[in-house]
Amino acid sequence: MANYSSLSREELQREYDALKVAYDSFAAQGLKLDMSRGKPGAEQIELSAPLLDALRAADDARSENGMDVRNSGLFDGLPEMRRLFGEIMGVDADRVILGNNSSLNLMFDAVCQGMVSGFGQAPWGQQGEIKFLCPVPGYDRHFAICEYFGITMIPVPMTQQGPAMEVVEKWVQDPLVKGIWCVPMYSNPQGYTYSDETVRRFAALKPAAKDFRIFWDNSYCLHHLKKDHARLANIFELCKQYDNEHLVFEFTSTSKISFPGAGIAAMAVGSYNYDLIKKRVMIQTIGPDKVNQLRHMRYFKDLDGINAHMEKMAEILRPRFDAVLQLLQHDLADTGTATWSDPQGGYFISVDVTEGCAKRVVELCKQAGVTLTGAGATFPYGNDPEDRNIRLAPTFPAIAELKQAMALFTVAVRLAALEKRLAQD
Repeated sequence: MANYSSLSREELQREYDALKVAYDSFAAQGLKLDMSRGKPGAEQIELSAPLLDALRAADDARSENGMDVRNSGLFDGLPEMRRLFGEIMGVDADRVILGNNSSLNLMFDAVCQGMVSGFGQAPWGQQGEIKFLCPVPGYDRHFAICEYFGITMIPVPMTQQGPAMEVVEKWVQDPLVKGIWCVPMYSNPQGYTYSDETVRRFAALKPAAKDFRIFWDNSYCLHHLKKDHARLANIFELCKQYDNEHLVFEFTSTSKISFPGAGIAAMAVGSYNYDLIKKRVMIQTIGPDKVNQLRHMRYFKDLDGINAHMEKMAEILRPRFDAVLQLLQHDLADTGTATWSDPQGGYFISVDVTEGCAKRVVELCKQAGVTLTGAGATFPYGNDPEDRNIRLAPTFPAIAELKQAMALFTVAVRLAALEKRLAQD
């Protein structure tokens, strides 16, 4: 397959006509496939089915400290579960606060606390035009939180090493910049893991705003696809070297490890932030779902148990990612119409199509029965200035459906590029 830039107009037209026939064939099949969100598929969820039976009798319903978990109390969660999340995130257990199934809820609450109560300074909502730094492409739900609170978003370019730190270091000199969103391991959507140097530069930041916070969304820290997987430096350990532990809020959850609808979320913070957040959480709740926490502990037992579970998860996910990458390589590599990431873990693959064509690709797929994440979703305000980036989520469909969807996707990528080229000529 030749690079489209080398073809004559007549050759481009013949290629377009052939692809249009293939596209019409897809459209006639009445497909109804969904690749719009990074949800676990049925096989992944079924792996955790025995967890439902991990607690049976009343005698089993006591935490290691003797508490009956069916009762209220322990606003920050069971001690054994806090200890396990401390191991996962590389912090002391007494710096961990547990939530229910969604780490996004903990992130929203943390931003809300900044807006309403502040972090040792006046509430953000009383300080003027509050700004957050947003690595792009990035996670649309992070951006949605900022939009909800009226926080101005500043795009920061992503590299394979993480956010462009020279841009971050410049912007944090603005006292109205109060935070940055980060997915440091297997970033959403590219699957990049921040380099040791990038993490060190985050830990060494000296923001003008004393109430600046790094929102370290480490949701994919255990979601490796390969045994020789990436490793992420411990930002809290590095922060200690710079007397900066107060900078970081770290988040993770089991929502894509056990059950998305019944997982456990966790937040890790330094001692100063823990005291501030404790005041809010003790008013907000009598305690998270401790029955579910104990059920998870009885099933997984320890970090080794979770790691063994995640190896089984990788066996389910790896063929899905391989199928997507193989079809991208086979159908698009020589055409010059797209580039894409090759992640070692996480939940997504990022594709950059011909400039000005992402919306058209998503539209073509939708018209033929395949729903993708909306073009522009990976940028603040839904505005991808180059209209190039598309996030692919290979996890939810069955393999056969995934291959169908990707076959259509690659046709749509080429069709959109040819439409633009022919219109220009």
